[in-house]
Amino acid sequence: MSGDAREKFASYIAGGDLAGFARDLAADLKRNFAGTMKLLRDPNFQDLLVNYKRKERTFVVAYETKDEVSSSWLARGADGKEYKPEDYLTAFARFVEENPNHIEAIRILQKSPEEWSTEALAELTEKLKTAPQRFTVDSLQKAHQIHYQKALVDIISMVKHAADKQNPLFTASERVERAFRNVTAGKTFSPDQQQWLDRIKDHLVQNLSIDEDDFEALPVFARFGGWKKANGAFSGELVKLIHSFNKAIAI
Repeated sequence: MSGDAREKFASYIAGGDLAGFARDLAADLKRNFAGTMKLLRDPNFQDLLVNYKRKERTFVVAYETKDEVSSSWLARGADGKEYKPEDYLTAFARFVEENPNHIEAIRILQKSPEEWSTEALAELTEKLKTAPQRFTVDSLQKAHQIHYQKALVDIISMVKHAADKQNPLFTASERVERAFRNVTAGKTFSPDQQQWLDRIKDHLVQNLSIDEDDFEALPVFARFGGWKKANGAFSGELVKLIHSFNKAIAI
């Protein structure tokens, strides 16, 4: 408050000490309830409490001074520890190196891509996010974007690159496009088959794996007839086809 306001409060409170008045208010109510309540009910005192003159705010402009503002992204682990992007990725690489025998999905990506499945992906994401460093997909993508200038890196690329820096970093779209080229190269498809392939591709971009249950559980497939219709379009060879896609995704 301004000096003028203190002088006006002094008409009601000794020395205009409003902080002291507030601090001792409970005791004053016990000691002198009637006198204290008379002051609190005084319309002029109430108006002063709301509309007292504030101290003017002043700003000093330093024309020759230039402020430098910077910020940095940090990942926070489950234990509260914070990691710079490079430290977070180093910890992630160490985690991948130490866990192929404990996390089946890591072993599959390193040695047995033909076993890749929706279950393996679910296991991988769960084990990563429950690690002490809390390796969530979002945090890992942010760290890769900052450190490697590559946005939206898919989780398979992250694991493979952590194990071997020679492995390229792909987005989910890039990985799925590569898988489709490998699986469909030299083959021709009917219009009906191509429509199902387009649906499968869209699903894989979002999920990086596919299995038979997806055709019954997900509207993108179910509303067009589900597994029976899709499998019929490929003459009963859809199991083999989605297995090929899953393997190509994991390579």
